[in-house]
Amino acid sequence: METYPSSPIRRNACGVCLAAALLANPLQAMSAASTETQGQGATLHAEFAYDPAQRRLRVDYRVRNTGDALLAVFDRGDRHAVASGRQRAGAMGAPAWKEVGDGAIELSHLAQPLPRPAPVSPPTPLALKLAPGAQAAGSFEFALPGELEPKRIRWCLGVAAFELDQLDMPQRYGEVEVWRASFALAQTQQRLCTPWFDPVRSRFAS
Repeated sequence: METYPSSPIRRNACGVCLAAALLANPLQAMSAASTETQGQGATLHAEFAYDPAQRRLRVDYRVRNTGDALLAVFDRGDRHAVASGRQRAGAMGAPAWKEVGDGAIELSHLAQPLPRPAPVSPPTPLALKLAPGAQAAGSFEFALPGELEPKRIRWCLGVAAFELDQLDMPQRYGEVEVWRASFALAQTQQRLCTPWFDPVRSRFAS
């Protein structure tokens, strides 16, 4: 497993991300809840399991391309994280997180816009290439920072149409093909968000 340190852009300060594969679940004994989100040309299936003793959320997911065109899936972090050694090339990136009011936390794997002023080593988004009819599976863990006690949590995954004028420099890591993406896709990506999850009752909002 890979541990990601804290960073100024509030990537998961004490979360652990696993390689995008179906791995043994150390939180297996915990009750889990699952949900499915339908998007345009994509479906996201997610299972949440929260450990109150460890204050840790595990997310297992599958994203399927239900359309007839290629998709870019933004769960591979950014080039700066890879170059700085905070993320292994080809692996899942650490989730970003933010408080959105009323005890709610939103986790996300999204293409991020170019920061202003632009840094010397910009966090250029990285995307998984997903063929029509194909699916990708992954999992990650997020440990709640400090004394935060959220009333609800959700996770959003960014996807976009795979346009060659917006993506380049492909790299293959086993069966995974990862491309560098344009910052412009941060504005046009589709957000696949789970419903809000209640960590106390271990269920999603209907």
